[in-house]
Amino acid sequence: MAGGPREVLTLQLGHFAGFVGAHWWNQQDAALCRPTDAKEPPGELCPDVLYRTGRTLHGQETYTPRLILMDLKGSLSSLKQEGGLYKDKQLDAAIAWQGKLTTHKEEIYPKNPYLQDLLSAEGVLNSDGIWRVKSIPNGKGPPPFTTATTPKPVIPTEGSIRVWSDFLRVHLHPRSICMIQKYNHDGEAGRLEAFGQGESILKEPKYLEELEDRLHFYVEECDYLQGFQILCDLHNGFSGVGAKAAELLQDEYSGRGIITWGLLPGPYCLGEPQKNIYRLLNTAFGLVHLSAHSSLVCPLSLGGSLGLQPEPPVNFPHLQYDVVTAGATIPFPLVPSQSLPDTLMQLGEATPWTPLSACGDPSGTCCFAQSVVLRGLDRACHTSQLTPGTPLPSPLHACTTGEEVLAQYLQQQQQPRVRSSSHLLLTPCKVVPPYPYLFSSSLSQQGLVLDGPPTGAAVESIPVLGALCSSSSLNRTLGDLAKDLARLDLRRWASFMDAGVEQDDLEETLQELRSLAQCYQSGDSLMD
Repeated sequence: MAGGPREVLTLQLGHFAGFVGAHWWNQQDAALCRPTDAKEPPGELCPDVLYRTGRTLHGQETYTPRLILMDLKGSLSSLKQEGGLYKDKQLDAAIAWQGKLTTHKEEIYPKNPYLQDLLSAEGVLNSDGIWRVKSIPNGKGPPPFTTATTPKPVIPTEGSIRVWSDFLRVHLHPRSICMIQKYNHDGEAGRLEAFGQGESILKEPKYLEELEDRLHFYVEECDYLQGFQILCDLHNGFSGVGAKAAELLQDEYSGRGIITWGLLPGPYCLGEPQKNIYRLLNTAFGLVHLSAHSSLVCPLSLGGSLGLQPEPPVNFPHLQYDVVTAGATIPFPLVPSQSLPDTLMQLGEATPWTPLSACGDPSGTCCFAQSVVLRGLDRACHTSQLTPGTPLPSPLHACTTGEEVLAQYLQQQQQPRVRSSSHLLLTPCKVVPPYPYLFSSSLSQQGLVLDGPPTGAAVESIPVLGALCSSSSLNRTLGDLAKDLARLDLRRWASFMDAGVEQDDLEETLQELRSLAQCYQSGDSLMD
């Protein structure tokens, strides 16, 4: 855009947010590569919105996420807090103190086999301590390294993955990682379990000043700061960290947008009552406080419910995963012989995406507004491929552009009174390890649904339909959450209140939840 990209700074708060963030940043990193297909449009995605350029101590240009992440002691495994791009052996060896030294070193975790190929993929650390990193977009950085053969990537096993950094293939800036040393990631003692504990962290000058320093570092180098996105655990004490962080951003950077993704793991075990009650309380407090200080809040979970009663996980027909409102169709179910109007017509009036916000079955709910993005379909299949003169099966087949097809489908095939915005992008979602092995054999290399026998080739990219919706499903979800909260006998869970939350805070949260739920009543609900 004219005047440069509108930068966004990401805050990633919590260990589950770390897993989501690691996969998300890997996906962004895969999109940085220059287009290899002449059909792929240049400049459709602008990585400078999320990434920043910099230089190592040796003058080597780097390209790293504009990211601040917070996690607990013991959560990094082999990832160094300061990263690896800016390491200087000569500086490390220069010690001013000439007296006797005693060195205490923590156990170094070995890098898991899945990340062993990171150096060859991302660059080389020479004997002189200088990183040679891969080339980056727009001609930045040195020429890419090439090898005669590309080794088959190692597939991570369940036993090899301990923490989110075991998945991360992206180099981070030294200012990205902020460790909370007063709480432990592993073990049963010293855990960050309650909303009040999380709030108190950013009331301590040490952690507050550290976060503010990092915010100022990233924000001051932005020319056109658009705003912030927060990825935040909702089920543990990081819901309180996220609430205070959002409040800080709203106070210090008034007028900038703040979009918050509240993240929860999938189905949980009923045999762990304290964890489930804490999950409920943290989620309720987190949603209320984050909503008060964010431009938009969207819960994300593969589970079917935010409340105490677990629901079956969501299902994607062509995706196999271990379970770790938004919605998505992954991948978009286009058959190579079909056009976009053909596929949309087959979907009919059914909701074309799988809900990802733990709001239950969307059938029977009313959508008020939605923003929809479809990406990764070849331009040739955007419109009808019928021979001229053939009767048109639907009005969608009369549209002359893919944008018109998608917009008309949302307007006419869905709910005519819904306010919809839609975007059609040609660039697909790249598929990088371990993702190709999560997809079924019924997909082609381009992620299209095969109408013949499987080819055995790994998926390289996929088309995706995604949506953000404001709907009456939130009325039911937030209302049920409030009912679960109201039934609790808090005398049994005094430890949650001891963390800094009082009875008045709970009553206020309960009332705010009910008020939020009322905002999403449909017209029929108002008549009841």
